[in-house]
Amino acid sequence: MNFTDKLWCFRKMRHIHSLETLRQFAIDVAEMAGQAIMAIYATDSISMETKADHSPLTEADLVAHRCIVKYLTELTPDIPIISEENELGASFSCFERIFWLIDPLDGTKEFLSRNGEFTVNIALIEYGRPRLGVVYAPAAALMFSGGATLGAFRSHAGQIESIRVTSENSAPTACRVVSSRSHLNDETLAFLKRLGSTHMDQIGSSLKFCKIAEGHADLYPRLAPTYEWDTAAAQAILEGAGGVVVDLTGIPLCYGKQVRLNPSFIAARSISVIPK
Repeated sequence: MNFTDKLWCFRKMRHIHSLETLRQFAIDVAEMAGQAIMAIYATDSISMETKADHSPLTEADLVAHRCIVKYLTELTPDIPIISEENELGASFSCFERIFWLIDPLDGTKEFLSRNGEFTVNIALIEYGRPRLGVVYAPAAALMFSGGATLGAFRSHAGQIESIRVTSENSAPTACRVVSSRSHLNDETLAFLKRLGSTHMDQIGSSLKFCKIAEGHADLYPRLAPTYEWDTAAAQAILEGAGGVVVDLTGIPLCYGKQVRLNPSFIAARSISVIPK
């Protein structure tokens, strides 16, 4: 069934749609946004401008944003959409509402450097918590999806498999840490010293969370600024795989704040690997 047929069916059954149905549609929408991104990625040159917060903005960010907003609006017209590229402003607080939270192109610096480590992030938030998330890495045709009540899944080349964080019994001796390519600051380095023996891998975008979700890493400390759209989708997936995303006091990250900044946080396969 193509997307147009799926959209027609969804409209006919909107009154009984489920969280799983929304996950499947978010996957389809992420794939279409990924195709639009890759069409620009394949060109010889990519135009860029700098936003007010000094982060880069490309045509691919905007094309993916328009694609996602168009289809999510058609699918769920009653659910608001907050996007990195279309902030609704501090006056719009969603903490007690359901809303879509998207980052059309997470890892724009990775996109510009052409290393393939960029993603499309789509999350559904309900009462401040990420109910479902989709993270799509179009350069690798790699799709992650899930939620705390859904489980977590990885799809590549038509093969779909359930994923799970590393269990306590099979965890390696050295803590496997993933960190940002661009934000490995002094605070993070000081935190890493507290872990003892570590193996570190630097990865772009929300793929860091997915590495933990699929059992290939143990910990991702982020002691530098992020926005809600950077983390929501990947948090849902990691929680679906059995992991956690908590602030430095151990409280799970929440969403829909009037100020969209996240506190410092740690994503991990379990609370037990986070040093006290």
